[in-house]
Order: sequence, then C-alpha cells, then structure tokens
Amino acid sequence: MTSTDKKVRYSPFSNEPYTPTTAARDAEQSLKLLEGRWKLVILFHLFGGKLMRFSELERAIPAISQKMLIQQLRQLEEDGIVFRIVHPQVPPKVEYGLTEWGQALCPALDALLTWAALRPSEPGAPGTP
Repeated sequence: MTSTDKKVRYSPFSNEPYTPTTAARDAEQSLKLLEGRWKLVILFHLFGGKLMRFSELERAIPAISQKMLIQQLRQLEEDGIVFRIVHPQVPPKVEYGLTEWGQALCPALDALLTWAALRPSEPGAPGTP
C-alpha cells in the first residue's frame, strides 16, 4: 500500500495528511514546475553543483533554440529551481546553477530514471497490459 492509502504522509503545501485527492493535487502542482520539453534536460546538465555558462548549455543541448533555452531558464529561475549569476564584464558572462531546492530534485529524478529502466521492452511482457 502507498502512504496515501495509509494517510500518514503530510502535504508540503498544507498541514493536512495526504489523501488520494490531495496527493494528486500536490503532484500536479509539482509537475507544473517541470513542464516543458527542455526543463529536465537542463536540470540534468546542472546537477552536481555545476555552474554553466549560457553558451555551454547551448552547446550541451544542440537541439534547443536559443529562444527556448532562454524561456526555460527564466521559468526555472522564477520558480526558484535555478539561479543566475551575471558577471559585469564585456562581453557579458552569465552562469546558471541549481538552487539548493533545485538540487534536492536529484534523488527524485534518479528514482524516475530507475523506474523507467524497469519498463518491459517487449509488448505483452509481464507487467504490461
């Protein structure tokens, strides 16, 4: 049984115990912070306390447009997941890193990768519909 069935966990957004309804609501709110095709890719590049310049992120994610990278980084910054350091020099130097709260996502995303690796590769394998 999950902890939501036992109602022993508490919602980070309130002092109430989780119920299936509140767990779903809070999960939806959390996932909205990570919505976007590129946000998780950006986060994986910044894990481990790395600071990366904007141009380094561009090179690390060649399929993303400059405009989209800027948008995704701004959203992550507004949500408190990423911080930005602007160095006052010419040409401008801007670095990005994960906030402490953003770095705390690492174990959750590692667990997601572990879960995804468990997916059966053949249709009709045990555990698939």
